[in-house]
Amino acid sequence: MRLHHVQVACPTGGEDAARAFYGAGLGLTEVAKPPELAGRGGCWFRGYGPGGAVVAEVHVGVEDPFAPARKAHPALVVDDVAALDATADRLEALGFAVDRTERESFAGYLRFHTRDGAGNRVEVLAPR
Repeated sequence: MRLHHVQVACPTGGEDAARAFYGAGLGLTEVAKPPELAGRGGCWFRGYGPGGAVVAEVHVGVEDPFAPARKAHPALVVDDVAALDATADRLEALGFAVDRTERESFAGYLRFHTRDGAGNRVEVLAPR
């Protein structure tokens, strides 16, 4: 079994904030939703590995009423600590808060937590 994608929610009209976070902040590529799903709103993002293989996919769906996920979260892995720190710096430059208080609390990884444009918790890790 493999994980195909993770879905997080945003409020109506939250797509631009999702694009800022997942696209500009995390560096994922926005991809078109299938035509039969496009009318629901939201947006989809993919991360690609060497050779163009999809290695991560996040679907942002519109939910009404909306409540951000404060504990449940996707955890995305970057290649190394330099990429982890660069991602944190990019997010902060875009105005997203980065919490490094648990940086060394997960065996084998360094990490940080942040919140996307809708307030959903997101974790980013790098192997030590």
